[in-house]
Amino acid sequence: MRLSSIHTYPVKGCHRVDHDGAFVQAWGLAGDRRWMVVDADGVGVTQRETTRLVDLRASVRPGGLTLRADGRPDLDVPEPAGGEPVLVRTFRKRELRVPAMAAGPAADAWLGALLGRQVRLVWLARPTRHLPVESREYDTGDQVGFADAYPLLLTNAASLGALNGWLAEAGEEPVPMTRFRPNLVVDGAPAWAEDGWAGRSLRVGGLRMRAAGPCDRCVVTTTDQETGVRAKEPLRTLARHRNIRQKLLFGLHVVPIDGGPLAVGDRVVVEP
Repeated sequence: MRLSSIHTYPVKGCHRVDHDGAFVQAWGLAGDRRWMVVDADGVGVTQRETTRLVDLRASVRPGGLTLRADGRPDLDVPEPAGGEPVLVRTFRKRELRVPAMAAGPAADAWLGALLGRQVRLVWLARPTRHLPVESREYDTGDQVGFADAYPLLLTNAASLGALNGWLAEAGEEPVPMTRFRPNLVVDGAPAWAEDGWAGRSLRVGGLRMRAAGPCDRCVVTTTDQETGVRAKEPLRTLARHRNIRQKLLFGLHVVPIDGGPLAVGDRVVVEP
């Protein structure tokens, strides 16, 4: 089994950035989801609310971020260096708020024009816990950036192949892996093998990780990540074939144990 692709999302909900290699930190891949767009209540704005985020191409640079979108001038945004923290949460239903730093009016105006609504951009200077202790089946006490729950999301290429087989049987078009917005994609494992990895240790290249449990999928998977067009698949097919305890499962949450570099082509081993 090998690592076949690596992806980050510098601003939560934005278009992916593809990598040949990345550096793993305790809270995930370096540069992954340390920025988030929030509404007036400090709640994260994601593709669940607006598919226009697929137009946002963000790239990490030393000391900051560059925002890009077709038809708009690039904007360099420095990491905020001072000011009072803003209390934010990734979802409205979450009880815990975490302190983040406001990026400033220039970034807010740029993103507001792109998304067609009043928003703010915030930066998470210190990754932290977003969920109450022991609220997850495989809770390791980890810190995360602005990811939904865990530092990393891993998907299996063979499982996508199986899903696309079901879609073909139903007369539907196949979907690419980008719909599932993974950080790590592996190739060489049987379809759905990841169902048996929860709670076990993985080794990716020279780095140890722990598989923390399966990922329950949402409406974002129905959004074309290049155009923003939303349809009914693959959620409808997942509901027929992968509805486990009322959760539509695809992919695996992963928590790093070691920090360090990894690269496309690295060997992936599931340890006993």
